[in-house]
Amino acid sequence: MSIDEYDVVVAGAGTAGCYAAATIANEGLDVVIVERKDAEEAGHIACGDALKGADAFPEAIPKSRLEPAFTNTGVDHGRFEIPQEDTVLEIPVPGELAVIDRWEYGRRIIAGAEDAGVEIHYDTVINDVIQTDDGRVTGLRAKRKGEPRTYEADVVIDAAGSLSLLQDKADFEGTTFDTNVRYSQFCSAYREIVEVPEPVEWDDALVFKATDRAAGYLWYFPRTSTVINAGLGFQMNEEPMQLVEALKRDLRNREEFRGATVTDKLGAALPTRRPYDSAVAPGYMAVGDAAGHVNPTTGGGIAGAAYAAKYAGEQAVKAVSDGDVTEENLWRYNARVMDHFGGRYAGLDVYNVLSTAVDVDDLMGLLAALPGEKLAEALYEGSTSMSFGLKLKAAVKSFGYWGTIRNFYQTKSLADELLAHYESYPTSPAAMANWTGERDAIMDRIYETTGADPKY
Repeated sequence: MSIDEYDVVVAGAGTAGCYAAATIANEGLDVVIVERKDAEEAGHIACGDALKGADAFPEAIPKSRLEPAFTNTGVDHGRFEIPQEDTVLEIPVPGELAVIDRWEYGRRIIAGAEDAGVEIHYDTVINDVIQTDDGRVTGLRAKRKGEPRTYEADVVIDAAGSLSLLQDKADFEGTTFDTNVRYSQFCSAYREIVEVPEPVEWDDALVFKATDRAAGYLWYFPRTSTVINAGLGFQMNEEPMQLVEALKRDLRNREEFRGATVTDKLGAALPTRRPYDSAVAPGYMAVGDAAGHVNPTTGGGIAGAAYAAKYAGEQAVKAVSDGDVTEENLWRYNARVMDHFGGRYAGLDVYNVLSTAVDVDDLMGLLAALPGEKLAEALYEGSTSMSFGLKLKAAVKSFGYWGTIRNFYQTKSLADELLAHYESYPTSPAAMANWTGERDAIMDRIYETTGADPKY
């Protein structure tokens, strides 16, 4: 059996893996990415192709490396179709937007990591995690092109995506690593790349459409005016083929898709939950989808993965340089994620919880009553505020849905309380138990207020 030794081994060549590895390689450490796909297929990932925050990516891989994959930089708002209310909401989206060719983007981040000095091993399937008797992770066991391979490293970074195999194999007993992970906290996504014969009228918008289930939605994101990423997301406890049929039916019924050709089909799982409470254990960090670093209301995960990878890579460099890869010395990675976007994503997840307990028609009526700019704040910031005049206007529009709105505002107040609690995220693992206990007490009140079943 071949044994390879590195400072850091990274599992997965997606956004999180490439940015983490590039960050580490730029500091002169030896780092390898192990990727299960071959060199041609690597980077081919099911994705909505919408990229928010394209103007502010980490510099480990220069933005100029990525820009050729940006196929539509003219999108500037969301278009929310609500058939139950026979209405369309135009929703402003803060920050720079772009629609990308995800496969081309995947190739370019891989090339950017290689430019930084990262070694990439394709056709490498991970079988197990190596740990010492005291629980420190020291490497991975894998098969590379069918041949057994052992990767030994000071730090392992898990960027292997949703429901990562590494987390099934590792023993996290005695650590703070979040093991409160269930299928109900994840979403399945399916998308087709569709070429239409004539330019669509909404090539400056990200189009969302509600389904007849609150746990699912359709999207139409224009890569160009004639190449559309058409897809849907739905909770894993939903019937997938029924919802895929909802997408196909909608495609058949839309005038702009008559005569369209499907050029690619792909599906994937992604987290629609709060970020992991802790994504570190001795010698180990999880990042990106593998740590719940996805906006749980929109499914957007590229920017969060890139920044979490930067923080993980920088902390890995420090830990290796210190000769100290303990949970305590990796902890700052957790704190930086929570400070940047983790608390906000946890607040957003409260609205996912609410949606599971609200009738879909009532929910659509509520959305139709909200001003577009305030809905945008709720979708992207985790909180929003309204003047008395706007509240009165919304109340008049939403006659018949006042019970739902009352529930929404009660839930919003608790979401704000949760956001405030994340501002006091602990500075060391020793304080974690008290912090999570207080957080869980807030969540109990959220479940009581919404009537939703506990998610965690």
